[in-house]
Amino acid sequence: MTTTTSLTAVTGSVGTAHTRVEGRDKVTGAARYAADVPFAELAHGWMVLSTVARGRVRSVESEPVLAMPGVLTVLHHGSAPRVDGDYTGVLGRPDPIVACFQNDQVPFVGWPVALVVAETPEQAREAAEVLVVRYDEEPHDVDFSAGRSGTYTPQNSPALQAETGKGDLDAELASSAVVVDSEYSTPEEHHSPMEPHAAMARWEGGRLEVIDSNQGTTWVADELAKLFSLDPASVRVRSEHVGGAFGSKGVRPHQVLAVMAATVLDRPVRVVLTRRQMFSAVGYRSPTAQRVRLGADADGRLRAFDHQAQNLTSRVHEFVEQSASMGRVMYDADAHHTVNRVVPLDVPTPTWMRAPGEAPGSFALESALDELAEKCGIDPIVLRARNEPAAGPVSGLPFSSRNVLACFQEGARRFGWAERDPRPGLRREGRWLLGTGTAAATYPSGVAPSTAAVTAEADGTFTVRISAADLGTGARTALTLIAADALEVEPGRVHVRIADSDFGPAMIAGGSMGTRSWAWAVMAAAGELREQLALGGDIPPQGVTARSDTSAAVGALSAKERHSFGAQFAEVAVDTTSGEVRVRRMLGIFAAGRIVNPLTARSQLVGGMTWGISMALHEEAARDRASGSHVAADFAGYHFAANADVPLIEADWVDDPDADDPVGIKGIGEIGIVGAAAAVANAVWHATGVRHRNLPIRPDRVLLAGTGEATAG
Repeated sequence: MTTTTSLTAVTGSVGTAHTRVEGRDKVTGAARYAADVPFAELAHGWMVLSTVARGRVRSVESEPVLAMPGVLTVLHHGSAPRVDGDYTGVLGRPDPIVACFQNDQVPFVGWPVALVVAETPEQAREAAEVLVVRYDEEPHDVDFSAGRSGTYTPQNSPALQAETGKGDLDAELASSAVVVDSEYSTPEEHHSPMEPHAAMARWEGGRLEVIDSNQGTTWVADELAKLFSLDPASVRVRSEHVGGAFGSKGVRPHQVLAVMAATVLDRPVRVVLTRRQMFSAVGYRSPTAQRVRLGADADGRLRAFDHQAQNLTSRVHEFVEQSASMGRVMYDADAHHTVNRVVPLDVPTPTWMRAPGEAPGSFALESALDELAEKCGIDPIVLRARNEPAAGPVSGLPFSSRNVLACFQEGARRFGWAERDPRPGLRREGRWLLGTGTAAATYPSGVAPSTAAVTAEADGTFTVRISAADLGTGARTALTLIAADALEVEPGRVHVRIADSDFGPAMIAGGSMGTRSWAWAVMAAAGELREQLALGGDIPPQGVTARSDTSAAVGALSAKERHSFGAQFAEVAVDTTSGEVRVRRMLGIFAAGRIVNPLTARSQLVGGMTWGISMALHEEAARDRASGSHVAADFAGYHFAANADVPLIEADWVDDPDADDPVGIKGIGEIGIVGAAAAVANAVWHATGVRHRNLPIRPDRVLLAGTGEATAG
């Protein structure tokens, strides 16, 4: 039987609030995370991580463990299948941690040294905990500090501008009427998503199938194919529901180990990480040491701009936290210099974490701008307005749009900024000192090639297939609305299927580029389908499908500086007796392109701002120098903002569609955290009159402020 599908002109879904299309499934349990999908004959793997910070594995005493109930195998460097880690993937060279068990090397505490596989998770864990691994230890170094020996400047590349500069910095600083020269630090921070990392692997009909929790199924499938020297067409990765990622859910040891074990045992194997294991095996945000030097005329106009940032990386893989990059977009000066440096240590490799670079970099830069405003006697918003660049300060490119001042104007009006007395330490309620602060936000707005397929079904509905990932961001819902408008039908007639590598290559969910990139592909496929349907005729039982590839369209984009922008505002209360800092209210106004779904967009922005509170006041992972391991690598020892710490947070936006984007999207996943910690820190200064240049602003550091030692941390 054939059916004719009508395209009734219905538009306007984009820009209106819609609840998540998978919301009911999530709250009823119908939606399953990777560790919850059942499989027949499923075995369970448990990772064993190194307990020494540097050295080699002398022996893995697996025989006693193999005799334990339910234990099926123990994989280690002497028994594991070989893999090929010498390749370049979508995002460059892989972290060597994914080439599991290929030698006896131990470069840090938490390096995978064995996998115990058993019939049940409990049996696997019990055996893993008694497995004896002996090491030959070597001296280690995990001590990170500003300017320490071994620090170097990486080479510039297409993916990394380590250093930029123009003008005579020393001369402009010397001739400036006002100079700020301050050092800032941010600690090691961890992603800690709600859903731990988990993967199941099995061989089915000659193909490798992996059920995973990740940020890009085609990305993971491609890396696994390279690691195991497989035909890419023989690898399928699915990741339908993801409970948070924030940059950590790429290719990690657990997927590789699941594939190894499934290959050895010829049965499905699942590997799930514990919270403690996630502190060493899946990346984190590196601590940073930053120095900002600003030179300005008496009226606040910048003459000299210098932002130097340093982060640690592992000895086995270079990762650069580009904290000095924000000023390349935000502020111009006659002399302008930025540099990102790294120091290799005996620690796990850091990785991308929500707003990598911009999040820690904005704390230092936007705190320094506040210090400059104080020294010049100028309102912080006025200072920023006086230093608005006409084009990219480093690139020289025109901005696609730049509405940062509109964000400050609207935010100041709604926050009541005009009533603020700029003098610090004056507002008091009993033992509480009150203050307000502000900071700017920005994050790049990129787009990458993607493919999509849209099918007109015989029953009058439409199916969209794209290898997108919904990390809890609402991407599945946003794509439903975008497809509905492109097809000019009600959203209820559109069904979006995502997160299956068999759907073809697509951009990962990262860099605030996911929805924008996928939207281009969906729009293109929907347009092609409309043209096919316009020719008339019935819809056959198998439907009519149109496919798209946006490589050419993305490659033809004109050269412009594309960024989202924003303004953050915070009010804090500081307890002078206990040192406690409470954020009373926050407001963020953003210029982030056309907002597809206001409901989930506001959730994303508020989530980022909440993380900014955590960053400013709570989050800090500590590492013991003697052992090289974390101190309290769990949710008891790693503090973050809980419900009682989160005040009234408002997030809104100004009109800012991107004229070069088919939908007008820019991206909102990361900008919500940028500048948030600086706004809180600037508010603490306004409350107390003391600058806190080292995060987090703990109670003990606030109490030290009374002795004039706060800035030393």
